[in-house]
Amino acid sequence: MTIYFALLRGINVSGHNMIKMPELKRMFEEMGYKRVQTYINSGNVMFEADVSADTLEEKLEMEISRLFGFNIAVFVRSAAELASIIGQSPFKSVVLEDKQSIHLTLLKEAPTQEQLDKLPEVEQGEDEYLIRGKEIYFLYRQSILDSKLTKKFQKLLPATDRNWKTILKLDAMART
Repeated sequence: MTIYFALLRGINVSGHNMIKMPELKRMFEEMGYKRVQTYINSGNVMFEADVSADTLEEKLEMEISRLFGFNIAVFVRSAAELASIIGQSPFKSVVLEDKQSIHLTLLKEAPTQEQLDKLPEVEQGEDEYLIRGKEIYFLYRQSILDSKLTKKFQKLLPATDRNWKTILKLDAMART
């Protein structure tokens, strides 16, 4: 069995696509997955399964649509992948100050050079980013709400974003 994380895009935001975490957990358990745990109300689920991540994404998206009545993207990474993502962070040694934050955006596929060439130029100020495979690491030197950098990547969809604190918490869940 492999430990996986399912990160759901756009649930429980401003009253849209509402899913209660106990209901989401029950869905995973009824699908036959083991060791199911949710973390906060934004759609982070740890579970064990013996199938591939690609198969899981499609199955989970279909089941959420069937049970809850809306279509959302689900991003699945194994615990080993998540640990590697953390280890490869270009910002892991950054000591954050007030208003600074690190975020991780997960994509379904690594962007092609053609897709990257079509992204708009924006003034990124002191904010930084690095694309590594299916992930984009962000270091926001001021508030993420004030950054123009997030607009640059809006066309690389589907995607979901998590702050670094959440990513580290998920990694810790897999280790307990």
